[in-house]
Amino acid sequence: MKLGTKGRYAVMAMVDLAINSGDKPVALAGIAERQEISLSYLEQLFGKLRRSSLVKSVRGPGGGYVLARDDGDIRVSEIVMAVDEPMIAIRCRPGSATGCLSDKSQCLTHELWEELGNQIHRYLSSVSLADVISKRVLGSSGVLDGPFAQPRAQPQPQPQPQTAPLPVMEPAE
Repeated sequence: MKLGTKGRYAVMAMVDLAINSGDKPVALAGIAERQEISLSYLEQLFGKLRRSSLVKSVRGPGGGYVLARDDGDIRVSEIVMAVDEPMIAIRCRPGSATGCLSDKSQCLTHELWEELGNQIHRYLSSVSLADVISKRVLGSSGVLDGPFAQPRAQPQPQPQPQTAPLPVMEPAE
């Protein structure tokens, strides 16, 4: 499963907003420039974020957007769902009585992919904007255990400076 650009860009923009707002609104043009996201695309995303009560718009000179709630109270899953990004890993509709096969039955791995979607949603619901900003994101950041594990890069030892032995001084007579 791959999270689409709507969800990824919305989360990036919300983290940028949380970092840069303080007590003042942040212009979308600034977010667009810092995050390298099209301004028109951000405008569409922020319309959805505003309708979902995740951000508030401030009009006039110095206007822009502010978070509608504290960054610790906004979950990543809320942001992704607000921009209509699906968090499912199955072809058929979740909760549907019919499956994705031509005879309307469920595929053999339906439960596996449905549970993956549930776990993704559960994980994103456990992470707040404040967690992302503070780098308190659960997990091992791409490090796998087991037979498919990628070896971790081992830190290279730092060369120690070479020092010559100090000459021994004989006491003067």
